[in-house]
Amino acid sequence: MTAPSVFADLEPLLPRVSKPVQYVGGELNAQLKDWESAAVRWALMYPDAYEVGLPNQGVMILYELLNERADALAERCYAVWPDLEALMREHGVPAFTVDGHRPLGAFDLLGVSFSTELGYTNLLTALDLAGIPLHATDRGIDHPVVVAGGHAAFNPEPIADFVDVAAIGDGEEVVGDITDVVKEWKAEGRPGGRRELLLRLAAVDGCYVPSLYDVTYGDDGAIAAVAPLDERVPRTVTKRTTSDLDAWPYPKQPLVPLAETVHERASVEIFRGCTRGCRFCQAGMITRPVRERSLAGIGEMVDSAVRASGFDEVGLLSLSSADHSEIAEITKGLADRYEGTNTSLSLPSTRVDAFNIDLANEISRNGRRSGLTFAPEGGSERIRRVINKMVSEEDLIRTVSEAFAQGWRQVKLYFMCGLPTEEDEDVLEIAGMAHRVIQAGRAASGHNDVRCTISIGGFVPKPHTPFQWAAQAHPDVVDERLRKLRAAVNSNRKLGRNVGMRYHDGQPSLIEGLLARGDRRVGRVIEQVWRDGGRFDGWSEHFSYERWTGAAATELEPLGVSLDWFTTRERGRDEVLPWDHLDSGLERDWLWDDWQDALSGREQDDCRWTPCFDCGVCPSTGTDIEVGPSGTTLIPLTVVNPLSGGPGTSG
Repeated sequence: MTAPSVFADLEPLLPRVSKPVQYVGGELNAQLKDWESAAVRWALMYPDAYEVGLPNQGVMILYELLNERADALAERCYAVWPDLEALMREHGVPAFTVDGHRPLGAFDLLGVSFSTELGYTNLLTALDLAGIPLHATDRGIDHPVVVAGGHAAFNPEPIADFVDVAAIGDGEEVVGDITDVVKEWKAEGRPGGRRELLLRLAAVDGCYVPSLYDVTYGDDGAIAAVAPLDERVPRTVTKRTTSDLDAWPYPKQPLVPLAETVHERASVEIFRGCTRGCRFCQAGMITRPVRERSLAGIGEMVDSAVRASGFDEVGLLSLSSADHSEIAEITKGLADRYEGTNTSLSLPSTRVDAFNIDLANEISRNGRRSGLTFAPEGGSERIRRVINKMVSEEDLIRTVSEAFAQGWRQVKLYFMCGLPTEEDEDVLEIAGMAHRVIQAGRAASGHNDVRCTISIGGFVPKPHTPFQWAAQAHPDVVDERLRKLRAAVNSNRKLGRNVGMRYHDGQPSLIEGLLARGDRRVGRVIEQVWRDGGRFDGWSEHFSYERWTGAAATELEPLGVSLDWFTTRERGRDEVLPWDHLDSGLERDWLWDDWQDALSGREQDDCRWTPCFDCGVCPSTGTDIEVGPSGTTLIPLTVVNPLSGGPGTSG
């Protein structure tokens, strides 16, 4: 089967849309392989705009891995903006990849990486434009197998009607296993049709096939049972965990965008997983245990990425990068290596208790001091105990004072509003903390022009966390607390004028909560919103709260449940949760006990440095915490100056 390019039909439409370059492809390090020579063909989609999707590490890693295989190929696609969608429908142009501009419907598999649940409507747009039936049960043997991945896939039940497979956990190894299964099935002549292929995929560790499970509900609206429909199908599906990150040094050749994107840098994941135990953090819970890349492995990846891309910034990424056991050696070694070049380093937001000024100085050695970012998350010490964010205000003030004294002028602080047990006073204490940061900064620096920006998001309880049972705060409560906070910040004009405040209103958070903790019945809400014009729900200018609440009322209330039932209702210990049959490695009893500790304000230590707390991850996934130190140092390399293109020497 051939798959001719649709670019000839697409090209005349591009002058009529915004940012047409995002649909052209051909970026530096993009790959386009021969269609006929590949036994298995993947289309990899990030269900958001090009500017958000292109830098995504997950898609970039799988794209490289699959294209390294002689028997496979992978091409990328992103969500198209409504202006192009309308023209594609008018002119009969199907959904396409940006690499070969081949129609999505021609591929064997469509892999979709969901970092957030608010991308679900964009999946439906892509399926519809591709001519792929929205409902998995309506697809035939020639339609692509739709595979969901990413953090949101840890509860794929709201999109169970639309996806064929959910790949749970790390993707590096499972994507190869899926490819092998599809290759073998095709080579045998596709025996048993699509159902046989799905049964074979259900036998792959980490692969969940929703259509092979039956869900029943009780009179109270909650799930009564989830049962496999075939003896070949496992009762529970356990996540995949990649143990040795050094064995998977991807991406080796980062994609360089043609249009402006949200991140324009080379990114190297220095470790995966987090055991800090922040109770709100799904990413930290589902990626346990901690697995560090070695100092040498990181150095090789940074060197490869800089040489291949020409990026002048390298982000050292993880959930808490300053917690790497050799972060001092990493930053000093890289700063030495690239001193005198245009290559700089960056860290995402760091924990106050893992930060020190030496680390900050190494990161900024090439002169970039745009600001420091910390995430206290809660305004009061009480609420920080509830969420297990063990950061004292005294530590924060001491840290920022030292930073301001060393020449920094800006600090950004991240918080959440609507946390379990939260009261108005917990939020209002954010204002006092911001004022004291400004006072400390002025005293330490001798300048009045220091700034503190507080960024606040609405809390969304997520599956596989201790807060999965919690009631979500209603948007009216969140918005009123944020209004009071703004007034408190401005109550002292001398300090408040140096404090910036950015926040998201509570309405999108409530819908995210519906999608995060929903079951299969929520799928009909997603479909109705999409049919009513819902697109790009993660973008405020496209999001419609009324569209979502209207669809929820229409689709859910006849079933005896509601938007509030899925969001603002606290769950009981014995209630069957929609994701209970998907195993993140965490013991359910341990999560419940941690939820009770949260309600009592009891903190939990980091198990990397203390005895095991029996969360269950290490034995259930057959892995263990993998940390240094290795006692090695980075070897100086000859580096390439990205601007000159010529060789330079390391410091």
